[in-house]
Amino acid sequence: MLNKNNRVKIASDIELKDRLVAINRTTKLTKGGRTFTFAAIVVVGDGNGVIGYGLGKANEVTTAIAKGVEMAKKNLMKVPVYKGTIPHEQVSKFGGSRVIMMPATPGTGVKAGGAMRAVFESIGVTDVICKSKGSSNPHNLVKATLKGLSEMRDPFTVAKYRGVTLEKVFNG
Repeated sequence: MLNKNNRVKIASDIELKDRLVAINRTTKLTKGGRTFTFAAIVVVGDGNGVIGYGLGKANEVTTAIAKGVEMAKKNLMKVPVYKGTIPHEQVSKFGGSRVIMMPATPGTGVKAGGAMRAVFESIGVTDVICKSKGSSNPHNLVKATLKGLSEMRDPFTVAKYRGVTLEKVFNG
């Protein structure tokens, strides 16, 4: 189901839910008047660690969202989720956006901004603390968050590489 870059090969056998992150309206002034186009950034996920994002552009909002969902389904990847949170702290940067993600204890909830919240809720994370610094552009925030999540390693892999038990990984 996964290839070497944590990318999911087939999206048809996964139940995916889509979330709209942001819509941007642009205006072009022509001889006939104003022409509006819409760009929608969409995140899809199965609530179990699989996520993808896509950008759709069209003359209508619904068409832009549909295009974004189709693009997101082509761009799926698997991220580690351990006991409802992320396995370790991670700092990531994309463009002018800088994202800091930290695991949280059960009951904390998703303490994250709008664009990052959509990403974490789509992958099924229930407890996480996040901070964004720099640009608040939703496109860059989603990309920075996904870049950081793709660089994470799950605790089982770390324990295997180190040759120790899973308990030893967390308790040092």
